[in-house]
Formats: sequence, structure tokens, C-alpha cells
Amino acid sequence: MLQLSNFPINTLKSTPNGSDNTSTWLLLQWWYIRQEMAGVYSFLPIGLRVLRNIENIVREEMDNAWYHEVLMSVITDKSSWDITGRWNMDVMFHVPAHDDKQYSINPTNEETVVPMMKEFLQSYKDYPTCVYHIQKKFRNEKRAKSGLLRGREFLMKDAYSFHIDDEEFSDFYESVKQVYVKIFERLWVGSDTYETVADGGDFTDKYSHEFQTVLPIGEDDIYICSWCRLGHNKEVVQGDFVCTRCDSKEFDLKQASEVGNIFPLETKFSKPFEVEYTDKDNKMVDRVLMGCYGIGISRLMWVIAEYSATEKWILWPESIAPASHYIIVIGEDNIENAFELAGKLESEWKTVILDDRMGRKDWFGQKAADCELWGIPNRIVISPKTLEQGGYELLQRGQEPTIEKL
Repeated sequence: MLQLSNFPINTLKSTPNGSDNTSTWLLLQWWYIRQEMAGVYSFLPIGLRVLRNIENIVREEMDNAWYHEVLMSVITDKSSWDITGRWNMDVMFHVPAHDDKQYSINPTNEETVVPMMKEFLQSYKDYPTCVYHIQKKFRNEKRAKSGLLRGREFLMKDAYSFHIDDEEFSDFYESVKQVYVKIFERLWVGSDTYETVADGGDFTDKYSHEFQTVLPIGEDDIYICSWCRLGHNKEVVQGDFVCTRCDSKEFDLKQASEVGNIFPLETKFSKPFEVEYTDKDNKMVDRVLMGCYGIGISRLMWVIAEYSATEKWILWPESIAPASHYIIVIGEDNIENAFELAGKLESEWKTVILDDRMGRKDWFGQKAADCELWGIPNRIVISPKTLEQGGYELLQRGQEPTIEKL
């Protein structure tokens, strides 16, 4: 339970300077986040609740798919990056250390996960497998922009899978797409989030795939096939559009923001680290295929905020709202009733913000406004008037208020 009588943070009455889109200034104005510098934000109590709820949904679906959660280090020795030839990536933060050593603050984790898993994947019986973690990433972006959309410090879920043949990898790769579909459906952006073909970059000659959520201010142009609805990033559309799945030439052009991506890594990282295993005939095999799978947790918070924002507040999906219920208490004599009701709701696995502020903040308008600004789907009022009517007033999002018994 979050009790507001001792809560140190108040919402702002004016729009903060420096925000270039609706969601960012709403997140700043209503104290979800605080900007520390360009591309770097702290999450305040209300914003952290939203972030953790998104994180937990992602974690639940990853666990339901039998992927294994780990927590890898934030820093990595230069030697690992020398093995893959990626020490001089332009987004890398380098950190000098004692005895002339150098470390990286990780922008990604292939150089950590591969030597780690090499110790355990000794036999063909150990494959396939997938590990993931949810952790801060650090990238030296030249142009951090749009609040949480493109930052220098951000929270990300990244997963890595290991396979011994092409068919096994292909089946697994396709299964991850279905896990991502479930995640975005639970976050209420599924109907406007498209699997999108993208360039494989330095990792593979094959396509990679992104998941793009349609937004009017999205930073990417995607071509959505009018027949099968597969998206195509502008970077893979050369000349006239032809769908890579069904060969249709008809499309809808939309602006969108990337919320997830999956890459075939082939042997780009397993080869340099000399990952090998014994096969059924007890022979050593040095061909291990990999895939990587990312979801930007903090970026998703921005996308969902932009997707569901009004001019004044953010209508968070109930699954990730800062709380399921907001209890407004009018009159000190009713605080005990409010605590009892909050306890009952929490015993039913609901989450509660208790607005028991008194004195100069003991007025309904301020409390009701904060409930709306934080996007809480269920508002409860306990006051002398509601008690006379038999209990408390319950206002559910999109419904008419009702009086319920305490």
C-alpha cells in the first residue's frame, strides 16, 4: 500500500521545459520520472511501479516459455570484447581501472553470456537452451532523444539461445515470436504492434525481425502488407514493395516505434569463444548457432504512455497501472475505515494507493485529479456522505459510480 500522507513527491502544476512529445512531458509533470541529464532518467515511486509491472509481465511470459532467468554483470573485461573485435563500438562506454586494465559498461551481453554458457553446454543433450536477464544497459548515444525512447541508460530484457542445428534454431526462433505476441497483447498494444522484417546487420545475411508499435510520432517507417499484415522496415524495402511472406505488392505505410527485436546470430559469437560440444557419436562439434531476443522495458513504458495518453494524463492499461485502486479519504474520522478496506483489497491481490492526506490537502478536487493523472482504473471515495448512503463510492474506468458496502 502506498500511503500519501507521508509521500514526499507532488505532481507539478505546469508543463516542464525540454520535452519534445506528449508522453515525456506527462511522465515528467506527474513525477513518474526525473531527468538527470540528456538520455538519463531516475524513476520515482509512481513511475517505478509502472516499470516493474511491465517488467513482471515480460518475466512471466519468458518463464512460461521455460527460458531461464539469470543476472549478468554490468561490466566486462576488455579481453572479451577483443575476442569478438567489438571493443571500439561507437556506443561503448569504456572504464579505466587499476593496473592499466580496461572494462566496458555493457551495451549488450553477448560477450558475457557466451563464455558463461560455454562452461555448461558440453553435450548435445544440453541443447537447445535459452537464458535471459532484465538489467540496465548503457550506450553512448550521440543523440539521446524523446525521453525514455532513446536513452544512454535504459532497462532491457535480453535473451540468448543456443542450438546445434538449423531446424532446431528455426523452430525456436519462430516460437519466440509467439511469446512476444502474448507480451504485447497483455500490455494492450498488441492490436497495433506488428512483426516487422528488418535488416540482419552485422550478425547475419538473413533477415532479423522487429516488433513495431504504430504511433503518429514513431521514429520508423514500416510498410505493412495489406494481405498478411507482416511489417517491413523501410531499410529492407528496395524499389517497389513486395511482401517477403505472401508476395503481395499492396501495403499501408505507417510510423511506428520499435518495442522488441530478434536476431539470428548464427556462429558470430560462438566461434570466437570456441564453443563446442560432443555429439551422439562422442565427436567434438564446433558449430553452435545462437539467437538474441530483446525487449526495451523502459522504452515500452514510453511507447505505452504515448499510445494511451490524452492531453492531460495517461490511461495506463490496468495490468501496469501504478495501482488497481485509489482510495480517497475525506475526514480524519474515516481513515480507519479506509485502512480496513485497503487491507481487504490487498488480500484479494489488488494494489492500493491510499490518499489519506489531511489539512491543506484535504479536498476532493486535488485527490480526484491525482487519481486521474496517475491513470488508476478504480477510484474509491470514503466520506461522511458515502457512509450515509451505505458505504463507499466506487468509480470504475468507463462506468457510472456505484455505492458499495464496506
